[in-house]
Amino acid sequence: MLHLRLMVPADRTDEVLRLLETTVGTTHLAVLTGAARDPQGDVVLCDVAREAGDGLLAQLRAMGLDKTGSIAIENIDLSLSRRADRAEEEAPGEGADAVLWESLTDATHEESTLSVTYLAFLTLATMIAACGVVLDNAILIVGAMAVGPEFGPLAGICTALVQRAPRLAWRSTLALVVGFAVAMALTVGFALFMDAVGLFHIEALEADRPNTNFIYRPDWFSFVVAVLAGIAGVLSLTSAKSGALVGVAISVTTVPAAANAAVALSYGQYGQARGSSEQLLLNLAGIVLAGVATLLAQKALWSWQRRKALRPERSSA
Repeated sequence: MLHLRLMVPADRTDEVLRLLETTVGTTHLAVLTGAARDPQGDVVLCDVAREAGDGLLAQLRAMGLDKTGSIAIENIDLSLSRRADRAEEEAPGEGADAVLWESLTDATHEESTLSVTYLAFLTLATMIAACGVVLDNAILIVGAMAVGPEFGPLAGICTALVQRAPRLAWRSTLALVVGFAVAMALTVGFALFMDAVGLFHIEALEADRPNTNFIYRPDWFSFVVAVLAGIAGVLSLTSAKSGALVGVAISVTTVPAAANAAVALSYGQYGQARGSSEQLLLNLAGIVLAGVATLLAQKALWSWQRRKALRPERSSA
């Protein structure tokens, strides 16, 4: 279930209430007359089944409530109510398959912001991975993958392509390109410093490195894993299963590839740098292709489920 808190201008309250009362899947409707101060108006509260949420949000935005008032949504982790159970049963489709496109667009917009914090996390992750490739330490590689925030912009690109949102696409692409460029440039400097103090050695980079040599040797398995991770990552976002996103982060070779390329460039090992760059681009492409395909499939499946649920039952006579 979702909980909606609406701030509604007083002259629009009746219109909003009619919409909520006629929307299948809504319950626990409450009105606090004159409670809103900024903006002034009434506060309307209700719960809505997740599978009815996207359609309701679209109608509320079509009414202009996001401009004249406010729409806030929260996930309800536990609701002990027969009315809530009945609302979920009446709403067409399955809640687990429903995609809140407004929420997804907003979340990916926030996650794909080119901020100092985003750059710091990506740079730190790349530096940790740089230590991992020099030491041939798989634990450091996994840790760097978990720290890297690059899936946010990748999800933003996928969402933008499906929703035809050019501003989100540009914002996400900018964050991805600039983020990796800055992280790799700073990691080159970091590698040179570590070499100067005797902690990095070119012999370590040129060694066999059985635990990390896959980073600069891309193959079809790299693409397959990236595709699978892209599907899992998008599903974790659309179903609010955020815990699964950690598993996605440590399954793709993006940050480690960027780190290996940076360290290789600092030592003039252009072959490794080229292979690592190919690995990075292969993983990014696989995630985006899989993410777009997954969102399109979810959109088609949800439309089919809604049509099926709303289709009048044929008479058995």
